Amino acid sequence: MINASMHYRLDYPDLSLILALVRGGSLARAAQLLKVDVSTVFRSVRRLEAALGQPLFEKSRAGYLPTSLARALCEQAERAEQALEAARIGVEQGGAVITGTVRLTCSDSVLQALLLPALARFMPAYPALHLELSTSNDFANLSRRDADIALRLTRTPPEHLVGRHLGDVAYRVCASPAYLRSISSDDLRSMTWIAPDDFLPDHPTVTWRRQHLPGVVPAYRCNSMLSVTELVRAGLGVAALPDFLLGDSQSLVPLGEPLMGYDTALWLLTRPDCRALRSVVTLFDELGGSLQLR
Repeated sequence: MINASMHYRLDYPDLSLILALVRGGSLARAAQLLKVDVSTVFRSVRRLEAALGQPLFEKSRAGYLPTSLARALCEQAERAEQALEAARIGVEQGGAVITGTVRLTCSDSVLQALLLPALARFMPAYPALHLELSTSNDFANLSRRDADIALRLTRTPPEHLVGRHLGDVAYRVCASPAYLRSISSDDLRSMTWIAPDDFLPDHPTVTWRRQHLPGVVPAYRCNSMLSVTELVRAGLGVAALPDFLLGDSQSLVPLGEPLMGYDTALWLLTRPDCRALRSVVTLFDELGGSLQLR
């Protein structure tokens, strides 16, 4: 890309043109985004490709497909767009603005029950801060530098990560009122069980069931606790669920006290090198204040 553009200096309107056509996928949609007519977009793309000495888009039945060069320039255009937006916000607010992109990973159950409500409370105060969210149970995400911050349920977080303990999490065997009405016995061994699959082989609820109900074979197995919870809510059986997924809902009924000795904890984790990034530190502190469990 550098050799192709040595004799032509890209400017912001060029990047805006590429960004609009990548996002829109067609001349008509790009023209709408740029608030110009289609012929202007067509001529501008042709002129820019001639100046760069190589194509930016391939026309197909699906629309205008970006080349590798266009995709690379699109990434730069998005960064420029974010920087410009941060500058505008800074002028409007009359002070420093937290900017940047932070990659955050957590399990889908933590995302649904804990993270999303917290983000809704404080993220509007950071309009120039962008998040990339992924759901995973893997500590390696942080170790491989695939993420900057992780929310993890564990008693023993890795020592090479910087963390904050947000509270303890207990588990209870639960069922829906509809399922309870459909059975005649309160013996847990005779009930239809729903459980995590081999994707979570060391989950506390799996360990508890194998030790206390060794003869029980789950009728349903899922690769996430959120899915387990939804199956229980649908009346398909019983499962041991984390208390933060129960909430105030009347669709889940605890069948007893918490499973003693099988609780875990919610940890907020990051890498030591991320403490130098203002965007990461800001999000880390906000989450630490918003996600304190009772």
